[in-house]
Amino acid sequence: MNIYENCPVLENEKFIIRLFKNEDCDDLLEVYSDKNALPFFNSDNCDGDNFYYATKERMTEAIDFWNMSYRNGWFVRLSVVDKTASTVIGTVELCLRVSGDEFNNMGILRVDVRSDYEQENELYGIFSLITPEIEKMLGCKGVLTKAPIYAVERIKAIQKVGFTKSEHLLIGKTGYAYDGYWTIK
Repeated sequence: MNIYENCPVLENEKFIIRLFKNEDCDDLLEVYSDKNALPFFNSDNCDGDNFYYATKERMTEAIDFWNMSYRNGWFVRLSVVDKTASTVIGTVELCLRVSGDEFNNMGILRVDVRSDYEQENELYGIFSLITPEIEKMLGCKGVLTKAPIYAVERIKAIQKVGFTKSEHLLIGKTGYAYDGYWTIK
């Protein structure tokens, strides 16, 4: 399967995870303008973007960049839809890491959700839905995600999925070493 040619739709009792749409903009603006959610977004190695988008114009620019990145096979951004609220409550980003460190050929999983969804059960529902599919979607040998030490609800959720704390640092393209990564193989 090539996620850049055929992006799957994943679904469980609570969530649908699908390729983002331009029409998701208003819901995504609520996610990316949520200052309480911002500390949980993984912006490592993202050229200084912290994913705080306070205006519809800025959110539209980000969506345009996501579209271009998907077309070029750089990364894929998926919307997370809460089925009960019929609302996009966050995104999942996936890409294949090519590097000279311990995380070479692993899939990077970034999960950004509104702060009211930064809870163990909600996060578990998202991580348990997407994680088992990543290896076949990206052709990778494992998955890594970031959970800083203060992300206690996120850590509980990813541990339930099977992630373990990595002893290795992720080396960015500028040589900066990032901490807080968890892996599953």
